[in-house]
Amino acid sequence: MFAVRVPTFLTALLVGAIWSAPAAAEPIKVLRPQGSAHGFVEVQTLEGKRIAVGDLLQNLRGSVVSSRLVLRFLDGSLDDETTIYTQRGTLRLISDHHVQRGPSFPTPIDETVDASRGLVITKEANGGEKQVHVRMPSDVYNGLASTVLMNLPADAPTAAIAVVVPGAQTRLIHLTMKSIGKTSVTMGGAPREATDYLVHVELGVVVGVIAPLIGKQPLDYHVLILSGNDPAFLREEGPLYVGGPVWRIQQISAEFADESRHGAASP
Repeated sequence: MFAVRVPTFLTALLVGAIWSAPAAAEPIKVLRPQGSAHGFVEVQTLEGKRIAVGDLLQNLRGSVVSSRLVLRFLDGSLDDETTIYTQRGTLRLISDHHVQRGPSFPTPIDETVDASRGLVITKEANGGEKQVHVRMPSDVYNGLASTVLMNLPADAPTAAIAVVVPGAQTRLIHLTMKSIGKTSVTMGGAPREATDYLVHVELGVVVGVIAPLIGKQPLDYHVLILSGNDPAFLREEGPLYVGGPVWRIQQISAEFADESRHGAASP
């Protein structure tokens, strides 16, 4: 199973704002351990136009998982995120490194959330580096939203997780994730069922203060996970940066240029 993440769309969100974050939730229990894998995805507009293709690269060493999602845009832009975490009983973030650059993104970023050291590292345009120490609760899950969803028990399809938001003033906010129903999908023409999860940015009790700073409530995200005992990421819809368009990330399969060379042998 792949560990596709909801991209860290909150990078520039809530800069300069002040609020009281909810208390830390319990770490997510590991129900379905992740393994090594290599998958392929594309990014589409909601009209179905392909704008990027990418790789899902996941490696397992002992109980440590390294999961990387690389999106290469047709205009030369890059979105590259590597998340390292442990899965000993519960999910525990070690680090999350996220890079965005190119014409598809109005502001380039190169940010690392080092949960093992309680450190947020931001590389600046002038070549400098800013380091901020942050007290991180055990439920900080930058880059792990889809992994969290694949570990939710069927009888409790909701979760609340913390996300560290780098920026001019590094902040800790929370996301709520809940199932909003089932939807039918097909795999090679065979019917399957997926769970539609809504991922919502919690702005707390001061929405009236925060919202004017960012213009409006951040958009919700939809993540589709294959239902059943062996869940898998299928699709995510939402912007990849604050104020950006809603794009769709979904799995793709191989396409062969010359099917005749690889067809079945003649009797």
